[in-house]
Amino acid sequence: MNIKASAPGKLMLFGEHAVVYGYPCIVTTVSPRVYVEVEKTSGQFKIDAPQVKDLRFVEETVKQFCEKYKVDSKILIKTYSDFSSKFGLGSSSAVTVATVVALSKLYEIKISKKEIFDLGYKVILNVQGVGSGFDIATATYGGTIYFVTGGKIIEQLIVKGMHLVIGYSGTKADTSYIVKNLELRIHNSELEHRKIFEKISKIVEEAKISLVNADWKTTGELMNQNHKLLQELGVSTEKLDKMCQVAVNAGAFGAKLSGAGGGDCMISLVSEDKIKKVESSIINICGEVIHVNTNI
Repeated sequence: MNIKASAPGKLMLFGEHAVVYGYPCIVTTVSPRVYVEVEKTSGQFKIDAPQVKDLRFVEETVKQFCEKYKVDSKILIKTYSDFSSKFGLGSSSAVTVATVVALSKLYEIKISKKEIFDLGYKVILNVQGVGSGFDIATATYGGTIYFVTGGKIIEQLIVKGMHLVIGYSGTKADTSYIVKNLELRIHNSELEHRKIFEKISKIVEEAKISLVNADWKTTGELMNQNHKLLQELGVSTEKLDKMCQVAVNAGAFGAKLSGAGGGDCMISLVSEDKIKKVESSIINICGEVIHVNTNI
């Protein structure tokens, strides 16, 4: 019997890095998905996943699931994806969640979304050593989520009519390295960084209201403020800064890096009539526009 499951990628809207230290964030799903197929075999555990950059996420998910639910791992797992793992869209978390869901179906085990989150979050921590769990939560629950570290709060927000233009900087970032590097720097100036995180937290709380109210002007201004604070944390790059600036100059309500920084993606909030102009501005400075639907 061949069982299939899938999970979506994600984009961080507000609160990256601060969420690692117990502050809230807001994250949303994107349309590209990671797909997992599982079937029982008479032989040993095997993975066929040419698109998965790091097989450890699949291997650790199977290990944790089989130990928790006391089932064997004589299975074949195949994965495929709508998007490249080079983009910071959460492919590792998506494949983790999809694998948990597929295994639960294969072994006919009823599992709640919170249980999927808890198991997936444990996998991420075991593999990466760091992480807040927001990407696992988004892949599990879908939509736009207000999230506090470790899943203390997972609140789904009703956000409609949001248009984002996403730009890839051309540089793949190492999330765990950036998070650990920032942690080392925080030890030398904890009070200073704590103040930045508190400012980011305030922005997240305001954005939670403006997003639900479809107040795009305010949401865009909050994006600009969040980006400036990420610059202060030292996680942005010259290319990301430039992409954000040209997007705003082209008429975006606001723009910021999305994710760990050090490369990867930026996002800009736009009105529907400004999408093409903002996209062109990013392409003109050698950024790559990623076409996805958000808040699906």
